[in-house]
Amino acid sequence: MSADGVIIDTSLWIEYFKGSAPNASFVERLVLEERAVTTGAVLAELLQGVRSEREGQTIAEVFGGLPTLEITTEIWKAAGQLACALRRQGVTVPLTDVALGALALGHHLLVFSLDKHFEQIPGVRLYHTPPSAKRERR
Repeated sequence: MSADGVIIDTSLWIEYFKGSAPNASFVERLVLEERAVTTGAVLAELLQGVRSEREGQTIAEVFGGLPTLEITTEIWKAAGQLACALRRQGVTVPLTDVALGALALGHHLLVFSLDKHFEQIPGVRLYHTPPSAKRERR
């Protein structure tokens, strides 16, 4: 895993497996650059939505080649504390997203997601698509 690794959230993996441009190409670029990082929570979210055995196999094959970080007890503890602090501010973020944010913070990784929740987690650095890609989408 490179020093500038990126946790790719479920929302982007769905785009990737659908082949939805331009997001699928951004995910593919991160995988090819060996910057993509995953965790069991993202894999589980994807597998819960498969519609066929073949879809499940495809996901398992892709994820089998990626570096995987587990959400340890310490990361869960940090996630719980983050979620509590956010809730006290009137902000509710799904626990899985807070856990991914805590994982990113703990390993100094970026997060790539379509979900705006990650913007609400203090300290989480987001992966932004390259400026040249933004011009291509217009």
